[in-house]
Amino acid sequence: MDKRYFTLNQHLRQVFGTKVIKVSLDAGLSCPNRDGTLSYGGCIFCSEKGSGDFAGDRGLAIDEQFAQVRQRTVKKWPKAKYIAYFQSFTATYGPVDYLKNLYEEALNLDDVVGLSISTRPDCLNEEILTVLADLNRKTYLWVELGLQSIHSKSLEWMNRGHDYQCFQQGLAQLRQRNIRVCAHVILGLPCESPAEMLKTAQTVAYEDIQGIKLHSLHILRGTRLASLYEKEKFELLSKEQYIDLVADILEILPPDLIIHRLMGDGPAKDVIAPEWTRRKWEILNGIDQEMARRNSFQGSKYGSN
Repeated sequence: MDKRYFTLNQHLRQVFGTKVIKVSLDAGLSCPNRDGTLSYGGCIFCSEKGSGDFAGDRGLAIDEQFAQVRQRTVKKWPKAKYIAYFQSFTATYGPVDYLKNLYEEALNLDDVVGLSISTRPDCLNEEILTVLADLNRKTYLWVELGLQSIHSKSLEWMNRGHDYQCFQQGLAQLRQRNIRVCAHVILGLPCESPAEMLKTAQTVAYEDIQGIKLHSLHILRGTRLASLYEKEKFELLSKEQYIDLVADILEILPPDLIIHRLMGDGPAKDVIAPEWTRRKWEILNGIDQEMARRNSFQGSKYGSN
């Protein structure tokens, strides 16, 4: 069944004419708010794997990680192509020569047709921007840029270490080089009302982004968020609230914006709350059903707010 929103899968099939799978890799990097440059401990929600809980084993070389993850998909999609996805921690945070070699190594793997590089807006110096611009000229490239929220109080609560203006500056630097940008947004922060979450989506909808990832806040064992939740037991979004909010957001996004994700998830054994985030496909099906119930589509209200 065709979706009522423009999925990354649909976009990649249009570009490459076949199934394309993102393979999550761990480059063994860190983050400026983990190593003391900005702060320690990372973002409040971040796991010990730097939000790369489904990435390859960082103890393995890139080609070994790729083979490990690819093995899980090759039976179902034997003719698929792949995008090497540097997901864990901050994938532009390191010596530029090391990073350049890492990206090139991934591009040279069999059936890899592009790269996706996840980073922070404050980790885009001129050297790495030059490397990214060179990559963008010779391959299919996405840079996934963490924002999470436009609200300063929320960014401080998360220990992000940057503000919305920093995101805008990073976005502008990437778009000046014609690099595709996917923005990350978290829904369900306990310091935000649904109206504030919607305001983030409304604002980002008018930025020069080409893709978006919506994440549901979920609490993983071993995180700073888990410790806080144990003490405060703050209220989290219900499944029904999340589905309704995502449907509202899809309606106000541009119809040609590529939806990379509508649901964030973690390893089921590590999820403390909300319990419903363990059932990813149930939520995605619920979003489809809600959009059908409304007889609505992505972009149906874009420009009216």
